[in-house]
Amino acid sequence: MGEFVKNIAVFASGRGSNFKKIFHSIKEGKIPARVCCLITDNSKAGAIEFAKENDIPVYTIPPKQYHTSEDFGKALLEVLNNYNIEWIVLAGYLKKIPDIVVEKYANRILNIHPALLPAFGGKGMYGMHVHEAVFVSGAKVSGVTVHLVNNEYDRGPIVMQRPVDIESCRSPEEIASTVLKVEHQLYSEALKKILTTDFQVIGNRVIFNKK
Repeated sequence: MGEFVKNIAVFASGRGSNFKKIFHSIKEGKIPARVCCLITDNSKAGAIEFAKENDIPVYTIPPKQYHTSEDFGKALLEVLNNYNIEWIVLAGYLKKIPDIVVEKYANRILNIHPALLPAFGGKGMYGMHVHEAVFVSGAKVSGVTVHLVNNEYDRGPIVMQRPVDIESCRSPEEIASTVLKVEHQLYSEALKKILTTDFQVIGNRVIFNKK
């Protein structure tokens, strides 16, 4: 699959559990990609240690160092251009991607959300905030959504979704643990599919072409 291997950059703000799972799936030959670099906004992110252990270059680029979102975006694009990055994979990245990056990588930025969008999405809805909201709602089913990124939080075209039965969960933490197992499976599946299958975005729908 050599000539079809895509150069990807992973963005992460925390421990990077999805990053680790994707990296291992790539090493096992399940995803035709190469992780060229890790970009983080957080110098204490656990993902950094994992990247260094696996000889992946790390770039810590905090948006607060820049006067404008555009300047922040230019700093990101400089790194992405240096590695000829074709796809960006967000793995627990908590900052909004600047518009100039979204425009350059239109329909080539992938994100995962620990609920069934459009429910329980939007600004401030990440990590345990999502699971707490799901728990309080009394929902019996949550899930995982992999979507393309646009200029609005959690509003990009949906690539894949998978429901998760949470009826027996007794706390937001139990929901988080149950959903995370499915996150790890689905993100790798979705990344492989979108890298290997022609698709179109029509309206807000991702339509995969049948082979």
